[in-house]
Parts: sequence; C-alpha cells; structure tokens
Amino acid sequence: MAISIELIKKLRETTGVSMTACKSALEEANGDFEASIDLLRKKGEAKAIDRASRGTSQGAVFIKTGAGKAAMVLLGCETDFVARGEDYLALGAAVSEKLFNGSIKPEDRDLAEIKDAGLRLGENIQLADMSLVEGDVIGDYVHSNRKIGVLVALTGGTVELARDVAMHVAATNPAVLSPDEVTPESVEREKSIWSEQLKSEGKPAEIVEKIMIGKEKKFREENALLKQPFVKNPDQTVEELLKDAGASVKTFVRFSI
Repeated sequence: MAISIELIKKLRETTGVSMTACKSALEEANGDFEASIDLLRKKGEAKAIDRASRGTSQGAVFIKTGAGKAAMVLLGCETDFVARGEDYLALGAAVSEKLFNGSIKPEDRDLAEIKDAGLRLGENIQLADMSLVEGDVIGDYVHSNRKIGVLVALTGGTVELARDVAMHVAATNPAVLSPDEVTPESVEREKSIWSEQLKSEGKPAEIVEKIMIGKEKKFREENALLKQPFVKNPDQTVEELLKDAGASVKTFVRFSI
C-alpha cells in the first residue's frame, strides 16, 4: 500500500528513527502505526523510541551571523540542566554553523550528531526548527536564557535598527508583518467570540456591525509587527520607526521554547 509522507513524518517524530526506516516499517506493517513502532523495537531501535516518546519542553536557540546572512536553530531537549551544559551548547553552535555554511538545509532533521548527542546525554534531543535568512541588513537577538531567538532582515537602515526590531519581536511575538496578512481563519475565530460577547452584553443590533469592524481592525494591528507600538518608544509604531530611518522589513523569524 502507498504510505503518505505525513504518516512517515509522524512515525519519525514519535520514534526519532530515520525517514527511510520509518517508511520501511510502515510498509511492512501495511500502514498500521502502532505495529510499525513494534517492528522498529524488534529491530533494535527500542532505546531511541523510548527516548523519543519523552517530551522536549526545554532547549535553546542558536544563531550564526555573517555578511548578509544568518542561521538560526531551535534545539530541543528534556531538561534545563542539559540545555545549559557545554556539550549541548557546543552541539547547537555546530549545527547553526553547518546551516550557515550550507552543509545542511533548514528542512533537514535526521542528523547523525543529534542522534549521537541523545545517546551521549541520555535525553531526547530534537531539531525543533531551523531557518536561514538573507538580506542587506540583518539583526539578531537571543534572550539571556536562550529560550527566545529572533532574526530580522531589513532593506535599508542599520544593524542597530535591525537588532532593535529583533528585540521588539522577541518581546511582542507578532504573528505577521502587516495587518492584511492576518489569516481569515484567525479573524473568523475571533469574530465568533466577539459576537457571543456582544450578545451577552445586550448591544443593539444596529451598532454591533460597527463594533465588529473596529474589533477586527484592532485585532489585525495588534498582531502585525508594523502597527505595534515600538517597545523602546510606545509613542511610535514600528512602521514609523522604520520610515524615519528609510528602512523596511524584508522578513523576520522568531523561535521560542
């Protein structure tokens, strides 16, 4: 039977075993997920599966920057003790270096050094996310506890400005760049809540529509980087800050544990 890539990925995420091994196990088990796990255990992958079943709620963000380019890696683990260890920090730095140099791609996950680290440290170590950003001006920010990391690429402006915007993104966690990029699905979800709230408040039907329009505008702006009040100067939006500097945001990426 044909095995979907989604099912293969799910088995890989559950077990930590390679995509190829997961595909073979699923084919042998005729697509039965639980039977596939049993097959992998019988083939000597039990330890990896046991580790992979444990959560990775801890970890750290790693960033490598250079001229016109930056790489960011989100590496997950089970305990903060391991996340602060020299071995783990060296691993994250090495992976971000590889991503920066092009030795690996942002979508790569099945790395030998990650598996080796899991065996060595006795924890479930996972590459949660990776991103490579390019631009004229790049700013980066990693929070002191390494739990939040941001990359911002600007057209125009300075590295200092890009870093300020990155720090702002770390603090406010905007979902999109501009209000029009907020997804219709998220707006509709909020509308259903607002509608119920307004009904319970007994608002007259003739003004409900106007209230909903205002709420949608506010919701879109609160979630859009450009319309947010700049954290260092709330009297100025990020958009106004960038305009004054003759700059614009090309892209931004935020990772967090």
